[in-house]
Amino acid sequence: MIQAVAVAGLLVIFCATAGVAERNLVPTLDNHPDVCPDQPPEPEWMQNIDVRESYKRLLIQQIYRDESMQSIVDAQNCDCPTRFPSWEAAERVYVERFASSEYWDVVEATSAYRRQANELRRAAMPICEAAGNW
Repeated sequence: MIQAVAVAGLLVIFCATAGVAERNLVPTLDNHPDVCPDQPPEPEWMQNIDVRESYKRLLIQQIYRDESMQSIVDAQNCDCPTRFPSWEAAERVYVERFASSEYWDVVEATSAYRRQANELRRAAMPICEAAGNW
């Protein structure tokens, strides 16, 4: 009986604390990057893409990430324009290679670009850390 009362008391305290903590979380719509504050925004059409086609947006994001990591490694430089280039090249790759692709082809390409970018990330990260852009 005492144990049940103790457990009930702990649950009341936990729920009250969780409720207070949840009320203190205020979401922010401001998305200010920690590095390179002048990063080019995603093209507007990507931000407004239909939810059912969001897999296409993911592919373009991974193409962009891959190209960025490749540029850093190739140049051995991580200045802001190298780390965050224009979206034009990634859009061009998407349009030329994947715009008319089927869903599963896009999903497979997204995975391949993600893997490749992750491999390049290992080499790019120390370059960017040295430049203070990681």
